[in-house]
Amino acid sequence: MFTIENIQAAESKIKTGADFPQFIKEIKEMGVIRNDVYVSNGLSIYFDDEDNAQQASPAEYPAVIINEESSSEKLKHALKIHQQGETDYFTFCKQAADAGVEKWVVDLEEMTCTYLDPEGNELVKETIPSV
Repeated sequence: MFTIENIQAAESKIKTGADFPQFIKEIKEMGVIRNDVYVSNGLSIYFDDEDNAQQASPAEYPAVIINEESSSEKLKHALKIHQQGETDYFTFCKQAADAGVEKWVVDLEEMTCTYLDPEGNELVKETIPSV
């Protein structure tokens, strides 16, 4: 069973989107099977295989407004530069909000990350690369 402290220790190693696959590998090894991240306030909810949920929020995360007009193209651009290491996490979150992303869901069994608008429509679904 994972703890929020374990998760936070793994999160502390993330500097850019290029570090995301290693983070996913670490939390999967802890027993996390799903992670929901809410863009407006940074709330992260981690689930294990028994549907137990634990919540974690970043220490400093100013609220961001989700754009009412969703744009998968804006999101794809934000993802591309973030995954290349050009932006930090909060910058990516602001860009995701501008693209109309309410939350993303990481499925560690399927190894996918799905970005959803406020109505639950899928904007982008990516396969998480293995490390």
